[in-house]
Amino acid sequence: MTSLMTQLNETANFIKSKVNQQATTAIILGSGLGNLATKIEVDFELPYTAIPHFPVSTVEGHKGRLILGTLNGVKVWVMEGRFHFYEGYSPEQVAYPVRVLKLLGVQNLLLSNAAGGVNPAYAVGDLMILRDHISLFTINPLIGKNESSLGTRFPDMSEPYADIFIQKAKAIAAANNIKIHEGVYVGVTGPTFETRAEYKLIKAVGGDVVGMSTVQENIAAVHCGMKVFAISVVTDLGIREDNNVITHEEVLEAANAAEPKLTLIFSELLKQIA
Repeated sequence: MTSLMTQLNETANFIKSKVNQQATTAIILGSGLGNLATKIEVDFELPYTAIPHFPVSTVEGHKGRLILGTLNGVKVWVMEGRFHFYEGYSPEQVAYPVRVLKLLGVQNLLLSNAAGGVNPAYAVGDLMILRDHISLFTINPLIGKNESSLGTRFPDMSEPYADIFIQKAKAIAAANNIKIHEGVYVGVTGPTFETRAEYKLIKAVGGDVVGMSTVQENIAAVHCGMKVFAISVVTDLGIREDNNVITHEEVLEAANAAEPKLTLIFSELLKQIA
C-alpha cells in the first residue's frame, strides 16, 4: 500500500510542476461561500479531478477547484469546495488537502463554514469567529500511524484557533460596523440536520453553533504547525419551536447573503497577516 507521505508528495509535486508561484496563506471556502473566489485575480486554477490522490467535492455549493491568485494584494491559495466525512470520505481523506497545502508552503489557514445557530442570541446571517471547537462527535483524522514528518503524535489543542488572528478579525469587523460573535463550534458527522434533542444537547455542552466540517481540517492543520482562523456563517437556527424544518437550499441562500461580510473580513485579515 502506498504510504500517506508518498501520496502527499506526489500530489504536492504535481501542483508545483504546474505553477511556479507560492503563497503562505490558504483559504477553504464552505457551503454557499464560493463567491469569494470571484474577487480573486486568478493566476492558476486546477479542478480537483485533475489532481492526483485528491478527493472530489460532491456537495452542491462546492465547485471543486484549487486556485492560486491575489486577494487584496496578497498571494493566496483558495480551495473552492471542501470534503466531508458524510460524503463517504475517511477523516484522513478530509484532512488530505490541508496536508498538501502544508507541503506547498502554507503556514496560515483560513476556514469558513455554514453552521446552525444554537446560541439563542444568534440570528440567521450572523457571523461567528471560532474561539474553540468540540470535536467529540466526529472521528479524529490523526487516528492511525502518526506521520512524524508532519507533526507530533499528541498535538496540543489548547489554542486551535490563533488568538492573534481572532483579535485582528474582531478589530476589522468593528472598524467596518460588522456584527460578529465569538464562540464554540460543535462538529458533527451529518448529513442529517440535528434533531431537537441533539440541538439541546449541543447547547448544554457549550456549543454556540453546529456544523458538519472544519474540525478535522483544523486538527490536521494544527498537527502540522499551521496557524488557523475560522468563521461560521449562521445559516439556520437549530432550536425553533414553531418550525424546525431546515433545508440545504435555505443554508445556501443565507450563506450567499452573508458572503460579502465574510469576504471583507478575510481579505483584510489576509493583508494584515502578510
